[in-house]
Amino acid sequence: MTKKQNIRLIPLGGLNEIGRNMMAIEFGDDIIIIDMGLQFPEEDMPGIDYIIPNTAYLKDKKERIKGVIITHGHYDHIGAIPHSMGRLGNPPIYATPLTRGIILRRQEDFPQAPKLNIQQIKKTDKIELGCFKIEFFPVNHNIPDGIGLVIETPIGRIIHTGDFKFDHSPIGDEPADISRISEVANGGVLALMSDSTSAEKPGHSISEKDIQDNLEKIFKEAPGRIIIATFASLISRIQEVINLAEKYDRKVIVDGYSMKMNVEITQKLGYLKTKKGTLIKAKQITDLPDDKIVVLCTGAQGEDNAVLMRIVNKEHRFVRLQKGDAVAFSSSIIPGNERSIQGLKDNLWRQGARVYHDQMMDIHAGGHGQAEDLKMMINLIKPKFFIPIHGSYYMLKLHSEIAESVGIPQKNIIIGSNGQAISISQNSIQLTKEKIPASYVMVDGLGVGDVGQIVLRDRQAMAKDGMFVIIAVIDSKSGKVYGEPDIISRGFVYLRESKELLDQTRRKVKEIISKTSSAQQTSNWSFIKDEIRDKVGQLLYTKTQRRPMVLPVIIKT
Repeated sequence: MTKKQNIRLIPLGGLNEIGRNMMAIEFGDDIIIIDMGLQFPEEDMPGIDYIIPNTAYLKDKKERIKGVIITHGHYDHIGAIPHSMGRLGNPPIYATPLTRGIILRRQEDFPQAPKLNIQQIKKTDKIELGCFKIEFFPVNHNIPDGIGLVIETPIGRIIHTGDFKFDHSPIGDEPADISRISEVANGGVLALMSDSTSAEKPGHSISEKDIQDNLEKIFKEAPGRIIIATFASLISRIQEVINLAEKYDRKVIVDGYSMKMNVEITQKLGYLKTKKGTLIKAKQITDLPDDKIVVLCTGAQGEDNAVLMRIVNKEHRFVRLQKGDAVAFSSSIIPGNERSIQGLKDNLWRQGARVYHDQMMDIHAGGHGQAEDLKMMINLIKPKFFIPIHGSYYMLKLHSEIAESVGIPQKNIIIGSNGQAISISQNSIQLTKEKIPASYVMVDGLGVGDVGQIVLRDRQAMAKDGMFVIIAVIDSKSGKVYGEPDIISRGFVYLRESKELLDQTRRKVKEIISKTSSAQQTSNWSFIKDEIRDKVGQLLYTKTQRRPMVLPVIIKT
């Protein structure tokens, strides 16, 4: 078959990583995009707010993009929209009501971004985008309104699961519709792209009903206030806490910017059910006895400015920890946050609180199918070809092994990488040799993509060993230094306790300038700065075994 007769899957994010999900599907002259998410920075990315997909491949293909379909409202699937839509010609976006509401609310924080063209869809809708005919099926996740995609192409049907798990007793959502998933597979499926995030976990996913039942044990036991920290995006968990608060005659204080925003959106759209008077403001906490209060807040990851950390640090305006408080961490631990979360738990215990977390009891369930759920999805769909998506490499690899265990031939399974197109015909699937730009695009404040590896490397160097600034005033005619060079140290040494090192540095600077002056190099100020940077750097390493960033400043008179 010719190239135009093949479907091309172009992963721009979400493979070999968690987050930054974005997949382009190309056939002939038509392109559709599934999701447009962000990824949170790694520990070695100081100052970076988040990372978004690289859309350079699509830059000169704007007119071919027929639409963007968003599977659900989590930021790892919608977070890049304000930054990327303008670069892609602002094609129409298709999203279910809650997902649409969250996208539009986030867009308000980016007044310079283009006004979005969002088409609201129902889970039973069918749409046509170029040569693609697309219908949807509902999936369970830990946010309502999640969908999977059935994409009819000229050479066969492709299914994209979105993030999913099978939950037969969810909270705030409909149970998994097994018959609907079987129905969309009727007539044969050419390829299945399936969520791999929890492929390493055996068994079936825990139902949100079970989580609510376990949280209820805390409501039964707690003699005083209950403080529950979770992700702002876990709408199901928020509903569970409200259900229990109403059952045990408690009032709920919702605190945290993103959590309050999500509660407002979900209430307005009818996804979050609350009785009148259940939700109260934080300043009303003193109006009620302790056993009538629940605080539902952000901060389960130990973030510095989140609500739970402000409570622990006694910086919250209205809430102070006291003996008898029960604090529950109803979320998973994001890798890299273990130390800060453990420190937060220790501080909670020191201040008299009793701490509950998912290692003690099942008070958190992920939104992703575990091994048996993944097997069930593959058995229901019965695809010819299989592509694991959404996860680190080992998750994709484990998911591919699960697919093999239920009868998918190894030759029909592709483990992809960001920036490497996957070509599918009716009879074969393969990774192409084409390399598509998929590097990190880092967002830092208002800057998008202006922080690259060089800037990041400088930040890492300063974070590791600090910086050392040398300011020398030089007579441009004679090449002599006026007075003593000034020195500023940040993150390297404390100047008042390093007099000997500073004296040695000043002598070294004068010596370098004197030598360059005698060699008639005084007109080449770049040469002088390079000499100071190299020679002083060597001196500092010899004396301290550290390599601060040395920044010479030459002032000519």
